Amino acid sequence: MRLRLPEERPAEPPTGYKIAHPVLSQDGTQGGFTGVSLGGALPYGVLADASCVYGLRHRPPHRRCDCGFHCVHDRTAAEALLCTAEHRTAVLLEVLVLGRYIRFERGFRYARQRVRTVTVGPCSCGGGAVALADAGWGRPGWRALVPSCAGCVRGRTSVSLGGFAGVAGGGLRVVARPGGGAGAGEGVVVPAGLAGGEGLGVPELVAEAALLQARLDWFQTQLARLGERGGGAGTPGQ
Repeated sequence: MRLRLPEERPAEPPTGYKIAHPVLSQDGTQGGFTGVSLGGALPYGVLADASCVYGLRHRPPHRRCDCGFHCVHDRTAAEALLCTAEHRTAVLLEVLVLGRYIRFERGFRYARQRVRTVTVGPCSCGGGAVALADAGWGRPGWRALVPSCAGCVRGRTSVSLGGFAGVAGGGLRVVARPGGGAGAGEGVVVPAGLAGGEGLGVPELVAEAALLQARLDWFQTQLARLGERGGGAGTPGQ
């Protein structure tokens, strides 16, 4: 006798929470995410379908496999994962569970998802993040990103929070949590399309201005250093 799992037919897609690392394509035109455990080598977009990481031909989520997307029911449980050393630079995702899914005590394993909201933590220095900057690692064709304040961006490859929402697409929302650690509360909400300059509020404009000022300061510092080197080289010939 073959046992069957009970079927659910919810009126609306269930909501879940998970953590991931934001990634930016090599040419800077696409944004996505990469997981922190199983399947972490396969970046995915805002709307994505799962595939079996073991290369099997069944449809995720299969009962006798652990393939498929994973998330937890409780936001607090997902936030707790950000306390571990290896996950401090990850971001919190709120997702819609789409397609077939298997419900567990603490979460779902499912076939398809849409990322609705990204909550970005503070910069490693403790300041509020205004951008996502190159983390120094990545996947083939993708750069991993970490939250960064205006002062720590400097010359690294980076994208503003609104810029990331824009290249990721799909109506993604980016929420910047202020400095002070996990649980400090939600901060600036940055909707997709911010990079286009439409419907901006004061907090969003302040964040964009801070990022631009930080980049300008870095370029001025580099120009000053080049000027000093040039001046020193020309002194003997005068």
